[in-house]
Amino acid sequence: MKRAIWVAFSAALILMVGACAWLPWSWGRAPQQSGFVTVEDGRFALDGRAYAFAGTNVWYGAYLGAPGETGDLTRLARELDLLKANGMTNLRVLGASEESPMKNSLTPAFHGPDNVPNEDLLLGLDRLLAELAQRDMKAVIYLNNFWEWSGGMGTYLSWVNGGEYIDLGDPAHPWPEFPLFNMQFYANEEANAIYRDYVRALVTRRNTVNGRLYAEDPTIMAWQLANEPRPGYSAEPGMAVLPEYYDWVESTAEFIKSFDNRHLVSTGSEGVVGCADHVPCYLDAHRAGAVDYLTFHMWPKNWSWLDGSDMEGSFPRVTANSEAYIAQHIAMAKELGKPIVLEEFGLPRDDGALEPGSPTVLRDRYFAGVFADVEESVAEGGPLMGTNFWTWGGLGRAEHADRAWRAGDRSYTGDPPQEPQGLNSVFSEDASTLAVIRTHAERLAQETAVD
Repeated sequence: MKRAIWVAFSAALILMVGACAWLPWSWGRAPQQSGFVTVEDGRFALDGRAYAFAGTNVWYGAYLGAPGETGDLTRLARELDLLKANGMTNLRVLGASEESPMKNSLTPAFHGPDNVPNEDLLLGLDRLLAELAQRDMKAVIYLNNFWEWSGGMGTYLSWVNGGEYIDLGDPAHPWPEFPLFNMQFYANEEANAIYRDYVRALVTRRNTVNGRLYAEDPTIMAWQLANEPRPGYSAEPGMAVLPEYYDWVESTAEFIKSFDNRHLVSTGSEGVVGCADHVPCYLDAHRAGAVDYLTFHMWPKNWSWLDGSDMEGSFPRVTANSEAYIAQHIAMAKELGKPIVLEEFGLPRDDGALEPGSPTVLRDRYFAGVFADVEESVAEGGPLMGTNFWTWGGLGRAEHADRAWRAGDRSYTGDPPQEPQGLNSVFSEDASTLAVIRTHAERLAQETAVD
């Protein structure tokens, strides 16, 4: 990979993708129905040919699809049409949220400690999947969260420990108390029993819109254990919980496979950064036979690669570090013989603006560089075969002048409740960014359509 790829985003490599024939997975996958994404020889395959995709995150998809207070079916259809028109065919979506005492958690939620489901949100997920099927799009559904914005692991712990929790950003509990508390989830059998009951109910659900069992619906590409599960924060004491963390990954993946052996399963990991910068942690968490592919995320601003006060000046560091991080994870995927997806990445707008249509010169350049790396991997028969950028704002707009999320807000921008609404959103007006995405998607589609 050359630095010029990141600087001149119009440059791109020609894809050379060979057709892939399906072979059954050794863990015991059942014969596939047409339309299921599979893994063969360390790469994704779909109906006998390579499957490479341009995608995004639309965590709020089920919320838009719901018949209740959160729903907007007209907007849902318009958003999916916009995504499809711009080449995005793979959406990473939220399939679980928990009623939480934390101040920045979503409300309403999919379920509470008694596991009585919010049927409106489940109907919303039904509707989302049915609409995706009509557009020949795929979904990756994540089932938990290390972070508080959807409730997540800390909320599960609060349900079984008498109500104790640590809220991210609480001055009385400064970082890293939050991750150090949440890492207790992996070994907490009572919390995991509630989690697994919900997972079983969701994965075995029958869609009320089209009548399909979720476990038999090829619209779903994969179930994902959680958003960014990590063993704490730093090497110590994070490394102390590695046995419990590994066991949770493997046993939960096998648990899902025990009643759904048609779909892929992934972890939702951020990569090495989310594994206390410990390479063996990331590799060993993905060795499990029931984990079908690797995931990683990339956040230049959060990880201090990008200087918000000097975005242009720090951009060379962003590109160099991003190239290295991508290359590192491609190498690990090759070592394990599994595909890999970069399923979260983003960059602020120029000068940190939040308004739709405001300049995105650096974001466009950054996205094009990432896409060029995917194209290079696909052309070489490599394992990096897809991206889901963070995040799709589409037709959403912040509802308040301070750009803060408030309970009851319905105009989802894609940014979670704890962040300014519009921070990482790609809106429908962002013509230059959409052009970069569309061009990339067209290249992938052209090459994977060749026999």
